[in-house]
Amino acid sequence: MSIRTVGVVGTGVIGASWAGLFLSHGLRVLVSDPAPSAEKGLKDAIHTILPTLKAIRPHCNIDLSKLEFVGPSLGNRLGEVDFIQENAPERIDLKTKLIAELDAGTRPGVVIASSSSGIPSSKFISQCAKNPGRILIGHPFNPPHLMPLVEVVPHPGTDSESVDTAVSFYNSIGKTPVVIKKEVPGFAANCLQTVLCNEVYSLVSNGVMSAKDVGESTHVIDEIWSDLVDTCVTSSLGPRWAVTGPLMSNAMGGGGGREGFRHLLEHLGPASQQWLEDIKANAFPWDAESLDKLTDSVGEELQGADVKELEKERDRLLVEILKLKGSI
Repeated sequence: MSIRTVGVVGTGVIGASWAGLFLSHGLRVLVSDPAPSAEKGLKDAIHTILPTLKAIRPHCNIDLSKLEFVGPSLGNRLGEVDFIQENAPERIDLKTKLIAELDAGTRPGVVIASSSSGIPSSKFISQCAKNPGRILIGHPFNPPHLMPLVEVVPHPGTDSESVDTAVSFYNSIGKTPVVIKKEVPGFAANCLQTVLCNEVYSLVSNGVMSAKDVGESTHVIDEIWSDLVDTCVTSSLGPRWAVTGPLMSNAMGGGGGREGFRHLLEHLGPASQQWLEDIKANAFPWDAESLDKLTDSVGEELQGADVKELEKERDRLLVEILKLKGSI
């Protein structure tokens, strides 16, 4: 099936970003959202990300007439769509009702992909009577119009044709789809992110590091947001993992190849296990007092920060990095 019209459900940060990406690839986009201010919010968001979309694809012709906000739901317009990207809030009850409505109204073979950040699709297909086999997760990394990754996660009953269609479609719009073989909460990328962020919260809450950086600013972003813990990532793991991920980095660190990887495991394994024991013993507790302490620490650093300027600079630098890698 040729995909020319995409239905986007939800106009939040993720939904609007998807809509902009689809537009930049010449697709017709029908968008729905029940929120009263959704249409204005969508137009504002598209206007904001247009410069980034044009930086990614300088020669693309973004035709805003192909974007149509259809109202609270796709309703009787469902018959027009060739692919659906659902971006509703992370609530199983809401997604169960919504996905059932989308399943009932779309033509056979139209893939329904959910942007769910961590809820497997098997949790919200119980009311799909027509074709639950074409439902899967198409989880992007934020912001979708810029970050290449899409995790394609089928449930046990998803048919292989739907998986292939989703992978092919995401490839066609410049994404990097990765098929996750088993349903797990959080899928893959968010699980990795959660582990790292949880330790960041622990380091700050336990006083190991301060969120406040009193050093000299060396970059535009540093002038707006200077955070010691973030610097530990952006000045080490961030640039390294942008080129080679953890497994390849470890193989290289051990001398290269299979034996190098094994050498690093044996060399650093005992020490890293001790570090893990300390990490477990001092894990961020997630109680109200700890949440308040962490929020106050980060909030102090956020005072006076221009987040909109941060987002613009982040996007500009990400475009440069991704272009250097050949990812866009």
